[in-house]
Amino acid sequence: MSSNRLTALVTGASSGIGAATAVELARRGMAVAVHYFNNEAGAHQTVHTIRAAGGEAIAIKADVRQRSDVESMVAEVLKTFGTIDVLVNNAGSLVARVPFLETTDEHWEDVLRLNLSSVFYCTRAVARHMAKQSSGIVINVASIAARHGGGPGAICYGAAKGAVLAMTKGLAKELAPYGIRVNGVNPGVILTPFHERFTSEELMKRMVDSIPLKRAGASEETATVIAFLASKDAQYLAGETIEVNGGQLMD
Repeated sequence: MSSNRLTALVTGASSGIGAATAVELARRGMAVAVHYFNNEAGAHQTVHTIRAAGGEAIAIKADVRQRSDVESMVAEVLKTFGTIDVLVNNAGSLVARVPFLETTDEHWEDVLRLNLSSVFYCTRAVARHMAKQSSGIVINVASIAARHGGGPGAICYGAAKGAVLAMTKGLAKELAPYGIRVNGVNPGVILTPFHERFTSEELMKRMVDSIPLKRAGASEETATVIAFLASKDAQYLAGETIEVNGGQLMD
């Protein structure tokens, strides 16, 4: 497969924000590599949706907690499309809600590897390619948890996402001389499988009640912000993280 289109690699694109982002970037003309780890059916559904609309996409499996898997994934995308112009670091999970005093070393390390080390591994592997072509865009998906510390049992997740914010700023400064722009988004309460798995109806109600717009967001409402950051309209933004939370947290 070859393409003259710009190419995006979206991690964690088998559902939720990642899937919506892959579809939106394809709608705007990019070829998309749809990464997944466990949800193969969801990844292939995302690819089907893109192809049915006339777009170009592939599904690719990798454990982004593992450097070797990430490097193999990036090599496969480059082999298929010839380039990676946009990287969206979306893969991540709360893993489980665990009170701090009950947190094991294993849980702490697992959450950090999935939400933070993955961003490091993926960005390093892709940025080495982008630097050679003197252009590229990296967009990190953090979380409102990075700003307020996370909800119940989410301290590890909040800490990891807070580190992603710091990494976004550092990467923006270090990679700018290579023509690579790095920015991020902080989703708030977005209706995704994340909350179906980790958030009770009672907790969801409390969170929605705290949102000025009085509703949770849709994955597509985050995806369009990511697509904006991937566009020429955002070409003078670097190290910026946009809050997508319906006013739940304001600077």
